[in-house]
Amino acid sequence: MTIDDAQEWVLHWTARWQDESGAGWAITRGGEAIGQFSLRRIDLDNGSGELSYWILPEGRGANVAPKALNELSAWAFGSAGFHRLELAHSVNNPASCRVAQKSGYPEEGVKRQQLHHADGWHDRHTHARLASDPGPIS
Repeated sequence: MTIDDAQEWVLHWTARWQDESGAGWAITRGGEAIGQFSLRRIDLDNGSGELSYWILPEGRGANVAPKALNELSAWAFGSAGFHRLELAHSVNNPASCRVAQKSGYPEEGVKRQQLHHADGWHDRHTHARLASDPGPIS
């Protein structure tokens, strides 16, 4: 992603929030962006949403992703009134799997060849949490 692509992408966040189709937040440390969390898809009629996240290498290993996912989940289930939140990641990304599990998102299954990366098609683990589920396990 170029700087121009990134700026356009971030500017799109406001429109997604205004039309209630999605939302995105930067994760910062010391004034520098180290990651991003999004509600990629919001379905207010059904109280559901799909989450995504990434953390740059310099932000990894400090529990940043689980903390941000727990905070976003608490807000979504509490203030925003969501019933179900989902997230998915490549089966080749065990770190994202650990973040989901650590944050109380059990795996529900595998979607075959759902995600296309530069190296080809990837299967995806799907995780979900309900508002009635217990909170994070750590």
